[in-house]
Amino acid sequence: MLNETEKNTMRADIAAICDAIKKEGGDPIKQLSGYILSEDTIYIPPEVRSVIRKYDRDDLLDVLISEYIK
Repeated sequence: MLNETEKNTMRADIAAICDAIKKEGGDPIKQLSGYILSEDTIYIPPEVRSVIRKYDRDDLLDVLISEYIK
């Protein structure tokens, strides 16, 4: 389980990943979903792949769902 500081860092990283996906003309929801389901980094732009690899997929889901529920 992540502490609040780690969650805040992850939120900022997710925002950066979404920006990179949008910059390439992609759909952040579909591409993040694809990554979370498959753990295939092909869904993530090369310049931010190292960022998303820092996180466990379960932790990503926890933060994304928590943010959605809020």
